[in-house]
Amino acid sequence: MRGDSMRSQVAREAARLMLEGGLTDFQFAKRKAAERLGVVDRGALPNNIEIESALVEYQRLFRSDVQPQRLAALRASAVQAMRFLVDFEPRLAGPVLSGTADQHSAVEIHLHADSPEEVGMFLEERGIPYELADRRVRTGPDVGQSYPVFEFMAGDAPIELLVLPYRMTRQPPLSPVTGKAMQRANLRKAERLIEAPAEST
Repeated sequence: MRGDSMRSQVAREAARLMLEGGLTDFQFAKRKAAERLGVVDRGALPNNIEIESALVEYQRLFRSDVQPQRLAALRASAVQAMRFLVDFEPRLAGPVLSGTADQHSAVEIHLHADSPEEVGMFLEERGIPYELADRRVRTGPDVGQSYPVFEFMAGDAPIELLVLPYRMTRQPPLSPVTGKAMQRANLRKAERLIEAPAEST
C-alpha cells in the first residue's frame, strides 16, 4: 500500500474499531488498527483529525438509520442535565457536541466548581447515585492533570460530569482530536442544537 492509501485504511479501521467496539481512545484505536493491517511505519499512521473524519464517514455509510436518532436523544439528555446543573456553569463537550456520538457514547459535561465535593453533595442531596472516577486532561502542550468525573445514568443516557476549577470556565482543556482548545457549548448553544439539529456545531 502506498502512504496515502495506508493512512486512509488505518483511519477507516480505527473508526470501525471505535464505533463497533466502543473505544474512545484515538491512540489505542490507531495502534490496534495498525496491528490488524500489519502497518509498522509510524509515519504512515493517520492523525486524530483523519480518524474523526473516518468516523463521520462510517456513520454516514453504515449507521444513517440509527445514529441521528441516538445523537438527538443524547443531546436532549445533555440539555436536561445542563439545566439541572446550571449553577456549575455547565459546558457540553465531546462526541455529543461534535455529532459523532453513537450507542456507546456518554454525554460529556464539564462543570466548574471551587471544590469537586460541591458537585457530589449536590447529587447526593437530590438522591442521584453516582460513581466517581478520574480523568487526565491536557491543559497545555506538555501539561496534563487529573480531575474528578461523576458518572450516573439519566434514563438510558450515561452522563459524565468532569469537574474543573472555575478558572477553566473560559480556558477549556485541549482537545484529544485537534490538540487545540476543546470545543464546548454553554446551555444556550446546547439548546440550539436540539431546536435546529441540522445546524452545524
